[in-house]
This record gives sequence, structure tokens and C-alpha cells, in this order.
Amino acid sequence: MNPLSPLVRQLAYAGVIPFVGLAFMVQLAPSPLNYLSAESLASYGAIITSFMGAMHWGGNLHTLGEPMSGDRWLDRNAWIWGVIPAIVSWVALHIYIPVGLLILAAILVIQRNIDQNTYSYYFKDDEARNAFMTMRNRLTYISASCLVWASLVILFTQA
Repeated sequence: MNPLSPLVRQLAYAGVIPFVGLAFMVQLAPSPLNYLSAESLASYGAIITSFMGAMHWGGNLHTLGEPMSGDRWLDRNAWIWGVIPAIVSWVALHIYIPVGLLILAAILVIQRNIDQNTYSYYFKDDEARNAFMTMRNRLTYISASCLVWASLVILFTQA
């Protein structure tokens, strides 16, 4: 049995719909709708990337007001890592869209790799963490693939 609630799974998988839909729009929609779709995809990618970083703040809030634990992740690194994706995402929104999309894809994959090793701090149950990471892996690679796909469409189909 999957330890994740149906609501969590439904919301998480619904979150990938804009990635797929907007990537299709970048490729198939006529101008200027394809360009608006690319901007919307970059914005959505930045929001999701920021959200995934902020999960570390949410997961670490229970440590506020407690003495330092002596664990670098909980005392310092989780707080720093929690804001880095938001800053990188913000920068990605201010550069050439295809490059920004590639940066967002890269940061999503980097986040996944870091989170795989750090979510043990936030989950009390290994089965729940493993189920979440399985879902997270699928969502990350679908989302990152859509960002890369849209970037390549823009780079190789511009007239």
C-alpha cells in the first residue's frame, strides 16, 4: 500500500499538467501564443522550483527556537539551500527564455539529487519517504524534460 494519501498524489501529479501542456503549446501553437506559452512555462517552472526549495524551510521550521543541534544540515545548510532555488529561478526569468528553461530544468534535477539525501531529516517513516521520492523522481524528470523540450523547440525552430 502506498503510504502517501490519494490527495497528495493527485495534487502532485496535477502539478505536472502545466509543464506538459505548455511545452506542447510552445511547439504547436502559432505565434505569438507559442512565445506566451514559453514565458508562462518559464514562470511556472520558477514557481515550482522555488516551492521545492521552500519545502526545506517548511520541513525545518520545527527546529526554530531550539538550541543548535550540531548537525550542519539542520542548523545551517537547509536554510541556505531552501532559498537558492528561488534566487536561481528569479535569475532564469531574466535571461533569454531557452537558456532560462535549461537552467530551471537543471536546478530541478539538482534539487532532486540533494533532496534524495536530505529528506531523511523530514520523514519519520522510510516507507513514506521512499514513496514520496518515487513520485518526486517521476515528476522531476517529466518537468525537466518538458523544460528542455521547450527550450530546444525555441532554439531550433526560430526563423
